[in-house]
Amino acid sequence: METSHVQALQQKHEGLDRLLRDEMNRPAPDSARIQALKKQKLALKEEIALH
Repeated sequence: METSHVQALQQKHEGLDRLLRDEMNRPAPDSARIQALKKQKLALKEEIALH
């Protein structure tokens, strides 16, 4: 069960990475959205590291 939880977290992390890349490649990136995505991504990375 622990492994599937970590895999789910990794998938969410990858999804946030894609959203972040997409936002940064827009003609006028939303800096608030970028900051929020980075925070979410970091929180997931920290949670993954705990497992």
